[in-house]
Parts: sequence; structure tokens; C-alpha cells
Amino acid sequence: MTDPRTILWQARQGPAPPQWRVFTKRRGALSGFFRGTSNDPDPLLVITLDGSVEYISERKPLTIVVFQDLADMKLQVASSDSSRAVSTWVDLRYLDGSKSKWRSGFDLEAVQGFIEAYGAHKALRGYA
Repeated sequence: MTDPRTILWQARQGPAPPQWRVFTKRRGALSGFFRGTSNDPDPLLVITLDGSVEYISERKPLTIVVFQDLADMKLQVASSDSSRAVSTWVDLRYLDGSKSKWRSGFDLEAVQGFIEAYGAHKALRGYA
């Protein structure tokens, strides 16, 4: 995978390569003020055929997933009766046996794009 900061820089500069999916959100002036992030660039998620890079703010580390390091992934959905909220995330299982959760700060379209990109990665690399 290319350097994650280079991927973010390229996505912010203009037209990204056609095989990339780029998701961005505008940081509200008021919410940015209260969170201390008003001078940070807007949140950005870039999904490539090799993985994903997500930037939320300067206070949080980049979330980086390299598809070649994954054994598999599984979409998870949970709801709460009390709040009627639905939560989605992707369980990641790595080749070394470790596990983590990928939970995006973006909408369901981003989650779908992430899963589709992983499937394309596997197909292009000849994995079953």
C-alpha cells in the first residue's frame, strides 16, 4: 500500500484515481470549535484496492487497513430496543490470528464500499 498520508494528500488535491472511493464530511464550525478541531482538515476516508485510510482529526491516529494482511472480514449489525439505533461495523481477522473492528465515521455507503473493495482485492489477487 502507498504511504497513507500520500493517499490522503492525493485525495484532497483533486481527482483521485477512478478505482478509489473517497468519502468526506464537512467539519461544522461549531462542533469543530467545541472539539478543538476547527483548524483540522475535514474528515476523509479513502478506500483503494489495497486497503483504506481514514482521517478524523489531528488528535486521533489514522485508521489504516491493509487488505493483504487480512484473512477475512465479516459485517456486523446490532440494534438497541431502547434507542432504536442501529450500529454497524466490520470484524477483521488478520493472517496472524489477531482481530479488530473497523467502524467508520461515515455512512453505510462507505461500509459497503469497504467490503466491495476487499472483495475486488481478493478477486484481483487470485484469493478464494
